[in-house]
Amino acid sequence: MVSKDQKRWSLAANIIMMICSVAAILPFLLLIIASFTDDKTAILNGYSYFPEKWSFGAYEYLLQDIGKYARAYGMTILVTAIGTVVSIIITSMLAYMLSKRKLPGVKILNFLVIFTMLFNGGLVPTYMIYTRVFHVKNTIWGLLLPNLLMSAFMIMLVRNYYEHSIPEELYESARIDGAGEFYIFFKIVQPLSKPILATVGLMTGIAYWNDWQNGLYYLTKDQSAHLYTIQNILNEINTNIAFLASTNVGGFNTADLPTTTARMAIAVIGILPILVLYPFFQKYFAKGLVMGAVKG
Repeated sequence: MVSKDQKRWSLAANIIMMICSVAAILPFLLLIIASFTDDKTAILNGYSYFPEKWSFGAYEYLLQDIGKYARAYGMTILVTAIGTVVSIIITSMLAYMLSKRKLPGVKILNFLVIFTMLFNGGLVPTYMIYTRVFHVKNTIWGLLLPNLLMSAFMIMLVRNYYEHSIPEELYESARIDGAGEFYIFFKIVQPLSKPILATVGLMTGIAYWNDWQNGLYYLTKDQSAHLYTIQNILNEINTNIAFLASTNVGGFNTADLPTTTARMAIAVIGILPILVLYPFFQKYFAKGLVMGAVKG
């Protein structure tokens, strides 16, 4: 029997969550509406959920070179897919090893992983290592390896899940039946770890999809423009629009370009796939994040 106090608290919690949900959705809605607003109207009156004049000018401007955007989307999907899959494999295998507290040397390895969460070598040494030692400059590896392939935070998240969400008796019974560590890991642990793996996959995928810094650091336009991801292309467009809008080129008044709404359209193009896919992973994301954060 649910008491009146519990009903009141439940109602209050639902109202608060509804308000938070609306507060999270409204900015995205405004972003989309702004991208379809006439540029001059947006400049004069600002952004509005009910603009005085609608326009597809921003998207028409961006779609003038559809081939470049299609190639960039393909590169982004490729990098995100490869990076996410490889990251899940490496992260889960290392986390499984670190979860074995009786393994010789595991405390040192845990310390080394945690140490990287607190300190790093800095931008310049990192750049020199990746370019002069690993030679990722102007290659697809420059988009895959630096900073994104393996995260200490993700490793600790998965390690905690392995330690506290999978019973130790399950490991022991498998070993009694003659199962080796690889069999236990791939046939028992991985199928039971879908929530945390989906969480890690979602967070890593978003990081790869939104990444533009690696392209900025490790790709040069004259040698590897074909490797540009959609974020690098959109960042370049944003810069070009700002430049063109402030000058006159060949007598053409580039100040009439949809500078304000084009930036909104750029943002919509960049976040649309994430908005579409996130609802399918939400339940795994919430469950995995909570269970992986449990500490013993």
